[in-house]
This record gives sequence, structure tokens and C-alpha cells, in this order.
Amino acid sequence: MKLLLEGAIDCDLHPGMPGVPALLPYLDDYWRDQLSNRHIDKLPFTLSSYPPSSPLSARPDWRTASGSPGGDLNAIRRQALDPFRVRYAICNPLHGAVALFNDDMAAALCSAVNDWMAKELLDKEPRLRASILVPAQSPELAVREIDRLAPDRRFVQVLLLAMGETPLGRRAHWPIYAAAEKHELAIGIHAGSTYRVAPTYSGWTSYRVEDYVAQSAAFETQLLSLLAEGVFQRFPKLKVVLIESGFTWLPTWLWRTAKTWRGVRAEVPWIDRSPAEIVREHVRFTLQPMDVPPAEPDALARTLEHVGSNRLLLFSTDYPHWQFDGEDVLPDGLSRDTIRKLLIDNPLETYPRLRDTATTGGRRGTSETEAP
Repeated sequence: MKLLLEGAIDCDLHPGMPGVPALLPYLDDYWRDQLSNRHIDKLPFTLSSYPPSSPLSARPDWRTASGSPGGDLNAIRRQALDPFRVRYAICNPLHGAVALFNDDMAAALCSAVNDWMAKELLDKEPRLRASILVPAQSPELAVREIDRLAPDRRFVQVLLLAMGETPLGRRAHWPIYAAAEKHELAIGIHAGSTYRVAPTYSGWTSYRVEDYVAQSAAFETQLLSLLAEGVFQRFPKLKVVLIESGFTWLPTWLWRTAKTWRGVRAEVPWIDRSPAEIVREHVRFTLQPMDVPPAEPDALARTLEHVGSNRLLLFSTDYPHWQFDGEDVLPDGLSRDTIRKLLIDNPLETYPRLRDTATTGGRRGTSETEAP
């Protein structure tokens, strides 16, 4: 397996998020004063979708001495970068700033997290890349943050959550997609919620298992919204990555969506071809968590046959979340060609900025002529 992993691109890695004290140097005087006066300058701002103490949030052997999963750069190197022999790993910051109702505070903290990642992670480890954390509830402020960080090409993606107040295809969100397309950034939609509304259509759940399983339904809703609203027609160069969404639900989703679209296509005339074709061109899925029965090693290969493409999957470890044991990150039943695509070719095609040859600390680059 290690031979197959050589040069892999990990499309979903979660560094431990800093508490407010570590972010204070990256905030201006006004916000440092505000956080102190409101007595919230010691809060961790943990996103409740991924409580650090939950077993799903970190494998036992990947927890640091402090208990913080992914909270130490040396641990990230030792546990994720070196064992899986990755060329690049994309850091996806899951920080509670995105759930704040105060748009201005959310924007300030998102900026601080992004600057913290650039200095404390990207500057110190050349294999790391990152997603831009944005206050998605305010597209105007989100675009401002995207434009601010766009010159640093180590940021390769804009990060959104699967559960929010409105479907992501709605036109209010389109400025974010316009900015992402302009700067060659993918849109990453990660499992998680701001909990503005109940995580299921039937209301609030009682247990963590209900919330976690319901995430796949949220991804189906968001993908259908992007498709029905015509996002991919309006932004033809945009790539959307569904992160921790699972994957095996896609064939039946495509079948039902195509069946219904044929009957009501006059309602959405901008959908000019089958949903399956649009998804194959614009949408990608990270590998972990694998929702394939372990007793059926060829199930994933059959799923890829049903969707008609082996370009949709992107390698991910989901470090430090607990999705597999040891180094058993790759599923059985895939051909060497498909494995090569999901490890290297598909990520390079999805993230144009990964094709940069890093110079000046990775902030600027020139295009490579070939894949590794």
C-alpha cells in the first residue's frame, strides 16, 4: 500500500483549531478589546458538529498529550504526512466562527484563523495547503476574505458547511462562487452545521448518531440545489468538492434526479444536459469516510461504474477523525489506474493551484508541465 500512496494528495486534513488566546495576535485592537470585554477571550470556539471529546473526532492513537486532536504540527507530520507519504495535504479548518450570528465578529475570527494557519502551519510545513474559512452567512464579507487571501496560492479552496440556513444553490451565495472561480479556487462543502435550523426535515434529533448519519441527506440537498439553481451553468469552471459526504448514495440520487428532471425540465431550462453529466464534470467527493460494506470489496468499483467515471473520487485521510485503523486508508477492489487517479490525478485536476511549483514560500508559482 505504501508504494501506491507515494506522492498522494490528501484532500481532507483537520489541524486542531487554536483557542482565542492564540488568535489574539492576528486580531486588530478593536476585536482584541471586544473579546476581552465580553469575557470570551478564553473560549475555544469549537464547532459543535465535531466536539473534540467525541470518538469520531479523533482516533485514540492520534490524540496529543493535551487531548487536542491534530493540535500539534509535529504530530501532524508524524501521524499523517509521513506515514501516508503525501505530497500535499489540504487543511480544512473546522472553527466555530462560522456559526456566530455577529457577521463582523465572524469575519474577524475567520481572518484570524486563516492568518494563523498561514504562519503556524503553511509557513512551517511545505507539504500543507489550506482552505479559506469564510463567514458564509455574509457573502459580501466572505468575498472580501477570499480576495484578501487569493494572492497566497497555498490557499486552494473556499470552505463551506453542508448544513446552513439556506440551500447553497440560492443566488445569494453566487458572489462566493464568482470569487472562487475568478481565483481558481474550488468550493469545498464539508460535513457540519451552524445549527441555525434542525439537522433533519423532521426536527431536532436526540443523539449524535442521528446527526452524523443525517449529514448525507444534507449533501444530497445541497448538490440538488446547486444543480437546480444553475450554478454550474453560471460558473462553468467551478469545481465543488463534497467532503466527508460519503459516496455510495450518488447512483440512486442521480437516477432519481434525472428521472424527475426529464418530467419537469421546462421549469429549469438552464439545465441543458443530464444531471449525471454535470456532476461528472463539476463535482468531486473525498474518499473518507467510506460507506462501503467491508464484506463487499468490489462495491466501490461497482458504484464508480454506475456513475460512469473514476474521476470523481479524491484521496483523503480525514485526519484525525476516526474513519479507519492503522494505515488502512485505501479501499479494496479498485484498479491501480483508479487508485492512481484518486491519489494524484483527480486532485491535481480539481485544484489548479496544486499544480503550482512553489516559490517564495509557496505564495506564488508557475504551472507545472506534468503530473508527478
